Amino acid sequence: MTTTALLLAAGGGTRFAGPTHKLLAMLDGRPVFRHALDHVIEARLDGVIVVTGAAELDIYDDGVTVLHNPQWQHGQAGSLQIGLAEAASRGSEFVVVGLADQPFIPSSTWRAIAEARSDAPIVVATYAGVRGPSPVRLHRSVWPQLPTEGDEGARPLMRLHPEWVDELACEGSAADIDTLEDLGQWTNF
Repeated sequence: MTTTALLLAAGGGTRFAGPTHKLLAMLDGRPVFRHALDHVIEARLDGVIVVTGAAELDIYDDGVTVLHNPQWQHGQAGSLQIGLAEAASRGSEFVVVGLADQPFIPSSTWRAIAEARSDAPIVVATYAGVRGPSPVRLHRSVWPQLPTEGDEGARPLMRLHPEWVDELACEGSAADIDTLEDLGQWTNF
């Protein structure tokens, strides 16, 4: 079974009032997206796909496929579909989807979700008992049912079919960087 990591990094980050796009904001000496991407790479899944959009991200890592969503302003679903199409062309059975503005999800969590011993077509991480938005493992059987437009990924499908979802307790934090205040909680700038 092939499992591909899919990191969504296309959004506009409009709530971030900083001097740069939120994914390019510095956190411990590196851009926010770099933390997320490094964790994904360290998880050593069968492949890594990053879907970019609003911000130009310098990604030159071996084994990482970077795809651009020219219609990123239409929402997350379009980026998800671009990544799924690439994963399907590779014959992937699963994708593990995460967000580039979540720098505190360690590689161990990406790996745990990828290797979850579950027959459920959807497996999602929980942190301290609370379901996070990511990462989430999606079996190829549910890909055709995911939204093709709008600003949601797997959440609508998970609401419609809760019986398809397993949760897995994971390390790390689902905290994201959406605003300058979010970034300020983790840095002194």
